[in-house]
Amino acid sequence: MGMTNTWDTVIIGGSVAGLSAAQMLGRSLRRTLVIDAGEPRNRFAAHMHGVLGQDGADPAALLATGRAEAAAYGVAFASATVARLEDAGERIRVLRADGSEDAARTVLIATGVRDVLPAIPGLAEEWGRTVLHCPYCHGYEVAGVPLGVLATSPAAIHQAQLVRQLTDDVTVFAGALGPLDDDVARRFRARGIRVAHAAVTRVAARSGGITVTTADGSAYDLGAIFAGGEPELALGFADGLGLARQDAPGAPLAVDAMGRTSHPRVFAAGGVVAPFANVPVSMGAGSMAGAGANAVLAQEDTDRAVAAA
Repeated sequence: MGMTNTWDTVIIGGSVAGLSAAQMLGRSLRRTLVIDAGEPRNRFAAHMHGVLGQDGADPAALLATGRAEAAAYGVAFASATVARLEDAGERIRVLRADGSEDAARTVLIATGVRDVLPAIPGLAEEWGRTVLHCPYCHGYEVAGVPLGVLATSPAAIHQAQLVRQLTDDVTVFAGALGPLDDDVARRFRARGIRVAHAAVTRVAARSGGITVTTADGSAYDLGAIFAGGEPELALGFADGLGLARQDAPGAPLAVDAMGRTSHPRVFAAGGVVAPFANVPVSMGAGSMAGAGANAVLAQEDTDRAVAAA
């Protein structure tokens, strides 16, 4: 086939999961390439929390440090988008959108996830500032002020209970859910959680927070609103490999404990496996998947040596 650029591992995605994998592979002296399009999920946030030893740090700075660490171990980087993966037996063909091509003994998918927000005016503009995703990542900073929860799925019922821990003034905007069942309504009442049944029509920044307007003309002045977007996993480039998926929102990739997918040469970590994972979870999963890919390569190196002997 005349393939050039053969790598031990090509990692697709250079955020925390991909870089953690790259570090493990680089330290194992594996010829490793990271192909990254440069759009990490948390690029809308200026600070990250719940990350041991890095609390309050800028996520972009963490990635810059991680890239430098991996590069010091000989990991190569390319700023590009992968268009297609093809199974070529002992190699996976990695075809980029610009037409260039690499061959990889193993591939590690760490392309993350995009949060698709409801089409409410103002919501996307305030994403990462007063429209928040995760009570653990951003809740402490808005504790003690009036907070909202935009309920677009039953998962928001659980989220409302988490937000209630941060403040005694919580409004759940439940217009998209329809009537709440009696048990949920009773639980909300017991915790003093208000429910707004009218649909949210607009959110707008104001000094010190956000104003949420509903279809009945009501306006709520809040410190912030929690809104879990639907996870979107852009995995079309891997369709040809028929990778097994989980029955969960976004249909994430199914992997074993070492991050191995249903394809013996393909690993995955981070948001593509766990769309609701935070930075430390993605970091740990990337580290394991990098070690998993190295283990498969080591096994194959030995098998080849035995065959040659």
